[in-house]
Amino acid sequence: MSPVLAGVSIAVITVSDRSAAGARDDATGPVLADRLAAAGAEVMRSLVPDQIEEIRHALAGAVSAGARVVLTTGGTGIGPRDVTPEATGALLGRQLPGIPELLRQRDAHLTPAVALSRGLAGVTTGSPAALVINLPGSVRAVESALAVLPGLIAHAVAQLDGGDH
Repeated sequence: MSPVLAGVSIAVITVSDRSAAGARDDATGPVLADRLAAAGAEVMRSLVPDQIEEIRHALAGAVSAGARVVLTTGGTGIGPRDVTPEATGALLGRQLPGIPELLRQRDAHLTPAVALSRGLAGVTTGSPAALVINLPGSVRAVESALAVLPGLIAHAVAQLDGGDH
């Protein structure tokens, strides 16, 4: 049996001022990249500061480079520098609110603070379309998301390519 994400090109973008400046290690990007690669994905990584234009540029660049899926980690809270959803929203042709709802619901029993996460998910315009999902910058949240994302991503990419439901 082949890995669930065999051949799927995925970009992982960490959004963090401190990590981009070298003041803190990126804790979530490597977790995402390693687990997605283990599921068969071709993974590319980048790291950007919490700035709308930098995030948009990284998202657009990843899609232009052929990523069918872009996962961001970080910048989804309500702090003054948390702007990942604002940067992402402009690139989405169709939103998929069920994905962030599912991810928040999975961890609601652990902490009510998940209700403060503003992550988005959706599909870019253009051809081929790419799936974009914003994840929090928490290792626990990323680990929880990875319990459901590989299968969900594989199904979404198949649908984007005209596959059956």
